[in-house]
Amino acid sequence: MDDVLLFLSAGRAARRIRDGELTVVDYVTAVLDAAEASQATLNAFVTICRDDALSDAKGADDAITSGAKTGPLHGIPVSVKDMIPVAGLPNRNGSLTCEKDVPEHDAPSVRRLRAAGAIVIGKTTTPEFGHKGLTDSLLSGTTRNPWDLYRTPGGSSGGAAAAAAAGIGPLALGTDGAGSIRGPSATCGLVGLKPTHGMVPHPARSDPFGNQSSTGPMTRTVADAAAMLRVMAGPDTSDPWSMGRGRVRKPSFEGENLAGLHIGYAETMANPEIAPDVAANARACLDQFEMLGARVEPIDDSFDWAEEAGRVLYQAAIHHAVAPLLPEWKDRLSPSYIAFAEWGAVWTAGDILDAQAARGDLYERVQELFGKFDVLMSPTTACTALSADFDAAGDVVINGKPCGITRQSWTAYQYPFNLTGNPALTVPSGFGDDGLPTGLQIVGPWWAEPLCLTLGYILEARRPWADKRPPRDNRGLG
Repeated sequence: MDDVLLFLSAGRAARRIRDGELTVVDYVTAVLDAAEASQATLNAFVTICRDDALSDAKGADDAITSGAKTGPLHGIPVSVKDMIPVAGLPNRNGSLTCEKDVPEHDAPSVRRLRAAGAIVIGKTTTPEFGHKGLTDSLLSGTTRNPWDLYRTPGGSSGGAAAAAAAGIGPLALGTDGAGSIRGPSATCGLVGLKPTHGMVPHPARSDPFGNQSSTGPMTRTVADAAAMLRVMAGPDTSDPWSMGRGRVRKPSFEGENLAGLHIGYAETMANPEIAPDVAANARACLDQFEMLGARVEPIDDSFDWAEEAGRVLYQAAIHHAVAPLLPEWKDRLSPSYIAFAEWGAVWTAGDILDAQAARGDLYERVQELFGKFDVLMSPTTACTALSADFDAAGDVVINGKPCGITRQSWTAYQYPFNLTGNPALTVPSGFGDDGLPTGLQIVGPWWAEPLCLTLGYILEARRPWADKRPPRDNRGLG
């Protein structure tokens, strides 16, 4: 199977399709073949839509032949996390409880990707209801990292990350409620964007006004992430936050001159430890920005990132979701999902209200940081990928020290910006001592996606990553 074809960027593939150098049927067939071949090793998909995708691919080729107007993503394969509705496909949410959940309509993000010409190739795996930063479930088994099959791709958009990193489509669509786009993207060597709250409509059934999750792109290049964002962004009545979308802040750099850019850097947040190789890669990225004229200043170590408040809100919500399922489904729910729910059961209504107030305080403190800094940066994870069978209810050990559960340790950099709504982009920062990818997180003011993406693009140009590929054997290609 042709790796050159599989690892085309979406932008380059779209040009080849427009120029008649590549048929959509040939391209989509190659991606579908790779998806199916990889299932025995990566297990990134819960559903592969071969018949529908090939039918759509033929229609895309016919449109090219007839001279019909085409969209910017015409003929480009995209995978969709199995928590995002795709019309006619089961939306299983990684759970045995959702076998009968078959939506009649696409989510706004999927609808807009299709309108731009993208072709859905399948639904990617997720832990049960996206509850943790690893991807395994009783429904679909364990999903593995294409760089090392003994490691996790992260979660909860782990299937999406594994697929994109393995060359199974240049575009993947994930969700991020506490880092679920950024963690897997960093762990698998991808670009991943959690947009500003409301930039991309993300309907929430339970509480559309209290929703802190986002839909966003997971890609191998910054340009592809930007292309996905452009077609998905915009108001939709299904998401009240999208109706108030503000003005997008445009960066004002000329070329690669970053003179005057003030970067606030947090080497740790709520996590007590960071692996030396991760820290070294982040600092190497910062060095590149400094060489271009940016000024980097550490954020005060005493800054309160509201870890407990975030955990209260997260675990209490899981308890509320699990409680009605227990009578019928207790023996068919993930043990870690039940454990998280049991932790959430201890929080009182007063605790939840206090946590909501603490979230408001964190929002104000973070916006104050943007009165001083133009952008915030940090590592995306505190160490490289955990083992594929890691118990999400257990302690993560970093530098030989137990550091608490994943959100207190490994992924502590991610959840604060779900609480505050700021856009947060992860880009590859290098590889750890174990050969696995690491990531740098770039956080901007509200609506500053162009700034974050521009800085990511500059770093990509100076420290390229998209030419690096996981082993073929791990991808089932021999």
